[in-house]
Amino acid sequence: MSIQNQKVAVITGASQGIGAGLVTAYRKLGYGVVATSRTIAPADDTGIVTVQGDIADPATAERVIAAGAERFGRIDTLVNNAGIFIAKPFTEYSQEDYDAVTAVNLTGFLRITQLAVEGMLAQGGGHIVQITTSLVDHANSGVPSVLASLTKGGLQSATKSLAIEYAARGIRSNAVALGIINTPMHPEKHHESLAALHPVGRIGEVSDVTEAVLYLENAPFVTGEILHVDGGQSAGH
Repeated sequence: MSIQNQKVAVITGASQGIGAGLVTAYRKLGYGVVATSRTIAPADDTGIVTVQGDIADPATAERVIAAGAERFGRIDTLVNNAGIFIAKPFTEYSQEDYDAVTAVNLTGFLRITQLAVEGMLAQGGGHIVQITTSLVDHANSGVPSVLASLTKGGLQSATKSLAIEYAARGIRSNAVALGIINTPMHPEKHHESLAALHPVGRIGEVSDVTEAVLYLENAPFVTGEILHVDGGQSAGH
């Protein structure tokens, strides 16, 4: 595939866990990838551009999209994967907690998505995916998470709003709402208790997430969808 017609994906929160898995998955599809996080190391793959920066800073979004335009000339997909999750009883959230979670989960979504959409409109289409949590739809008394629901719930609503605003102009918008996924965020000693939260009796793997995102990538008739990849949690217990 020549660079002129190579598709390009931007992945935020790309240095480890789900983000790193998405970088690998899109490269296997033949996409060029722009990968960003605060700590991401340079890649030895010429098909990957890495950009270090805090996605909560709009200047990072500008640098990420500019790097993609400079290397590849286009952006076809944006996966808003970067996120902060702080589980605390509601009255124990501090102003610092609120500022940190809203900065990454909401502010970090806004500017990079605006810039990506501008480029997608110019080239005639594209795809935006938000990574959210099934706690938005299925609250759990054992996992108090109002800030996650406030911010990721906002992203799920924005996902549908974007889908409808741009449906006639070739841009699709979807979300993947996750259960607990086996990433470095969750030490192995907690896996058994975390597995019990899921009706299927296990936590998810990064591959469960990447396969869901790639399904949406290759589903041109699907937009405005909140795809639950949560071991059945959102359906009930």
